[in-house]
Amino acid sequence: MAHWNHTTVKEFLLIGLTENPNLQIPLFLLFSLIYFVTLVGNWGMIILIWLSSQLHTPMYFFLSNLSFCDICSSTVFAPKMLVNFLSEHKSSIFLGCVLQSFFFAVFVTTECILLSVMAYDRYVAIANPLLYTVNMTQRVCVQLVLTSYLGGLINSITHTVGLLKLDFCGPNIVNHYFCDVPPLLSLSCSDPHINEMLLLIFSGVIAVFTFIIIMVSYICVIIAIQRIRSAEGRRKAISTCASHLTAVTLLYGSVSFSYIQPSSQYSLEQEKVSAVFYTLVIPMLNPLIYSLRNKDVKDAAKRTIWWKKTHA
Repeated sequence: MAHWNHTTVKEFLLIGLTENPNLQIPLFLLFSLIYFVTLVGNWGMIILIWLSSQLHTPMYFFLSNLSFCDICSSTVFAPKMLVNFLSEHKSSIFLGCVLQSFFFAVFVTTECILLSVMAYDRYVAIANPLLYTVNMTQRVCVQLVLTSYLGGLINSITHTVGLLKLDFCGPNIVNHYFCDVPPLLSLSCSDPHINEMLLLIFSGVIAVFTFIIIMVSYICVIIAIQRIRSAEGRRKAISTCASHLTAVTLLYGSVSFSYIQPSSQYSLEQEKVSAVFYTLVIPMLNPLIYSLRNKDVKDAAKRTIWWKKTHA
């Protein structure tokens, strides 16, 4: 019979980003602002895509799902972290900690897979523009998005089940600002070697698989762009790809630094720094990256604002 968790730890104490009491209020204000901008930017992107018929294309369908993942991944931990900045007892019950790590892994993994799907979408759009709507039908787009969420769910369930099979008998101090798998594994009374191997393997496979899709897609995109005779056409193709490549570089760089390394070289302090990027900064930047560098989004926003003014 499988050995399931027999933990005596009822709650975990989160150290947070810093133990300096003088920094708690400034950090609370800073991260409150970042979280607010994240929610406004991503909900704004989703609503704009929904309202603007010219944005009802596969590319923006994927982008709206990316924004949804950014909202969810931030909301999984940001409210609790903000409360902890103002609380002396920065704790989380055991089940709450497990659920936080579960949902966070779901949305971060889903976002990585979505970015590879978006790279493939750019390849189809640029290499075969006349067949774009034929190849990227609504059914295909929905299937690709569901596959992304399924991949995130499978990855998260694997690590959560492994986590629940470990014993936690103390200590219960988590050197992080949210309940992530690596710092929880370091607190286990059981041998977490299998869990660490699964974390390294799954993270590596997902990162390498999606990275290969992105690289192959963009090699084909570069070849296709060279064949475009119109300078305006090349500029527009490069512009949409640049936004996506910026988002890919930010997410893959920070996540890979955190998870794809041997446990002997793992540093919780370094992980906290990189985690700030993929949990706080990137979800805030994604809607800015795709709006400021995208003429279609800016034009749609202007038309939506003009329509509201004329019908006010």
